[in-house]
Amino acid sequence: MSLNLTGVTLTYPDGDTRLTALDDVTLDVPPGTLTAVAGPSGSGKSSLLAVAATLITPDHGTVTVDGTTTTGLTRGELTGLRRRKIGIVFQQPNLLPALTAAEQLQVMARIDGRSPAGARAVAMDLLDAVGLAAQAGRRPHQLSGGQRQRVNIARALMNEPTVLLIDEPTSALDHERGAAVIDLIASLTRERATATVLVTHDRVHLSAVDRIVEVHDGRLSTKDGRSEPPSSFRSMRKRIS
Repeated sequence: MSLNLTGVTLTYPDGDTRLTALDDVTLDVPPGTLTAVAGPSGSGKSSLLAVAATLITPDHGTVTVDGTTTTGLTRGELTGLRRRKIGIVFQQPNLLPALTAAEQLQVMARIDGRSPAGARAVAMDLLDAVGLAAQAGRRPHQLSGGQRQRVNIARALMNEPTVLLIDEPTSALDHERGAAVIDLIASLTRERATATVLVTHDRVHLSAVDRIVEVHDGRLSTKDGRSEPPSSFRSMRKRIS
């Protein structure tokens, strides 16, 4: 199922008035597609991502995740929805220093009440998918910046979300590793049929996306991405290892 925002308006207090962060935004992201959200600082990109993640409730409009409309859900119900249906890749990996790459993923399954044995198998499968099976036993300080970001992506996929939300994944990476991470996200999106939204300020790496959404003063305009055939996992791993 898709991610859908319909007529979403979000405002924040600004002295005696309110500042409009999102202005009547409508966006549909079908499964298996990657939508990039681009725009200048302060344009509303982060607000859009936070609303899509159900971390902020809009003033008006609806957010629908995998067929579930979030309007009226309690805080506990929203937390459960995020845990089961939404994978979030934050700008900084924020990996736990004491845990290995595999354990970073297994923690997510424990939170969801899944068996440790099954969680280990899923974690190893995901680490293999992002080219890190050989680093499963390494801790964050033993991994490069690109490797930590790939663990971050794998962790977000641990509970098999239908929606994947990604915030500036290339901000701390050089050009080559940044391009490789975007290729990886595009490939995983198609393979796992997630409805993926990628917020980025870097337009250089957007050739692999399906659609680019421009955000200006809280309003959206959309154009097709300059899609290219995604790299195979084998060739991709050679580039990012």
